[in-house]
Amino acid sequence: MSAIVCGLDVHKDSTYATILNHEGKVVNQTRMSNERMLSYLTHYKVNRIAMESSTAIAPLYRQLASKGFDVLVSHPKKTRYIAEAKIKSDRVDSKAIAELARLDALPLAYVPDTETSRLREKVRRRAFLVRQRVKLKVKIKSILLYEGIKPPSGHGLFTLKGVEWLRSLNFESIDSYLRIMNTFNREIKLLSKQLEGLAEEDEDVKLLMTVPGIGYYSALLVKSEIGDINRFPFGERLCSYAGLVPSTRASGRAVRHGGVIKEGSRWLRWVMVQAAQTHVRSFDSNVTRMYHRVAEKKGTRVGLTAAAHKLLLVCYSVLKNKRPYYDQA
Repeated sequence: MSAIVCGLDVHKDSTYATILNHEGKVVNQTRMSNERMLSYLTHYKVNRIAMESSTAIAPLYRQLASKGFDVLVSHPKKTRYIAEAKIKSDRVDSKAIAELARLDALPLAYVPDTETSRLREKVRRRAFLVRQRVKLKVKIKSILLYEGIKPPSGHGLFTLKGVEWLRSLNFESIDSYLRIMNTFNREIKLLSKQLEGLAEEDEDVKLLMTVPGIGYYSALLVKSEIGDINRFPFGERLCSYAGLVPSTRASGRAVRHGGVIKEGSRWLRWVMVQAAQTHVRSFDSNVTRMYHRVAEKKGTRVGLTAAAHKLLLVCYSVLKNKRPYYDQA
C-alpha cells in the first residue's frame, strides 16, 4: 500500500495517528509519544500530514515543517462542522482529519511564519503585563475604599506623588502590590522600547500609524494578527476574521441580524475597538461621522463596533494599496 496522508490528533505528550492510502483504506493506526512521530512518518513514507489547530501542535508542527513534510493545520470549529461524529475518540478524530485531508476538504487554519509569530508573542505579552498591572491598581483602590481612605485630589493615585502618598499609609498589602507593580513597570518599559524599535523598521507599521487613532503598539498588533494582507481577497473578509461583522440568520424570506460574531482573532477585534474609541473622540472623519449616525439610532456600543469595522476596512486599504491614510469624505 502507498500511504499518502496521515491525520494526527495531537496532545501534550502523545499523538494518535491514522495513515490512509490513496483509496482511503487504513494503513496504520496507533498512539505514540510525540518524540517518535518523525521516525514513524518517515517509516511509512507519508506524503501529507494533517492536524487540528491547538497550542499543543506548535512544537510538532515546527519540527515536521522544518523536515520538509507537507503539513496542513485545520480550523477546529470548521472541522467539527464537517466531520461531526456521535462517537468521539482520538482514533475517530485522527481518521476524520486524515480523510478530509485526503479529499482536499480540510478547512485550513492560518499558520503565521516565524517572524510574525515572534511579533505576536511580544505584543500579546505586553498586553498581558498591562492587564496584570491594572488588576493591581484595582486591588489598591479596593483597599482604600474598604479602609474609608480618600485619595488626594491634587494628583493621580499612581503618579510619583501618588505612590509616595500610598507608601506613607504603611499598609503591608499596598506596599506588596506596589513592589509587584514596579516589576511590571520595568518589564513593560523594556518591552515597549523593543516594540518601538520594531515599528521604526517596518513599512507596513508606518503606514498603519498614519491612520488616526492607531499608534505604534496598535499598528504592530494589527500587523501581527493579519500577517500577509494578501490572504484576504477583500476588506470584509478581514472584518469577518476579526469578528467585526454582524451575525445573520435567514429562514425563508425572514433575515435577522444580531450582534457581532465574536469569532476569529479576538486580539484584532479588541485593538480595533480601542483604536476606534480614540479615533471618534479626537478626529472629524468619515468614520467619526458614521459612528455618530449609528450611535444616535442604536447606542454608543453598536456605534463603536461599527466604527471599528469601518476603521479596519481603512487599515485593509492602507496595507493593500501601500499608501498612507486619507479621509474618504
